[in-house]
Amino acid sequence: MSGDAPLVLPPGARAVLRAPDALTRVLAAIDSDPERRWLLRRPRALRRSFVEHVIDHGGGTAVQRRWMLEQDDDVRASYVSEVLERAREPDREAIWLLCQDDAVRASYVADVLDVCT
Repeated sequence: MSGDAPLVLPPGARAVLRAPDALTRVLAAIDSDPERRWLLRRPRALRRSFVEHVIDHGGGTAVQRRWMLEQDDDVRASYVSEVLERAREPDREAIWLLCQDDAVRASYVADVLDVCT
């Protein structure tokens, strides 16, 4: 959910995101980017979902936000604690939004993200 630029992946990144958990955890341990590290530590099914719903749909900011807002409480909470709250300047708006209940998040998707796309 960070930044306003579309997601750009280096060569081979798609294959890595679909790789077995053991491999991605090793890669996460040596990656310096908090968002990549977070995603690489997630279960394979979640990483595949990211590829399918974000990367395969252009990787734009709205697509990334929609995907994250539609994740379950545990996934969103881990992103908040492992990525957003550890940032030099935490994105308080994103933290607030990701901590809202289903109805608020669905309303944001419908009234903000869907209107912009």
